[in-house]
Parts: sequence; structure tokens; C-alpha cells
Amino acid sequence: MGIKLNGEQVDLNQEIKTIQHLLAFYKLEDRLVIVEHNREIVLKDQYENTTISNGDEIELVHFVGGG
Repeated sequence: MGIKLNGEQVDLNQEIKTIQHLLAFYKLEDRLVIVEHNREIVLKDQYENTTISNGDEIELVHFVGGG
């Protein structure tokens, strides 16, 4: 399945079916992340139920500490 992730075309494993799966794949499930799915913000409690389809556009914004 192909999606556009942060502006780049990527092919996903067929096992990645939800936003929660996507975050786990990129090891972001335990971080503060803002998720936009097809130009709509997805709330954290909806990650498990928001399915990903071929051609979807997803933006992931996570914060990195430093100083």
C-alpha cells in the first residue's frame, strides 16, 4: 500500500492498517505526536480506529528536546 508520509511517497507493509500501527512501526507510539490524516487532525484516542488506505496523506509531527 502506498501513502504520502510527510510529503514523501512510501510503501507500507500490509500489516500497517491504522495510525496506531504506523506510529508503532516508526517507534513513535510513546512520544508526543501530532497526526494529520488526509488534512484532518486525529486525536490520540482515535489512533487505534483510524484506518489507513492506499493513497492517504499523513503528516506526523513530533517534538525533539535539546538545548
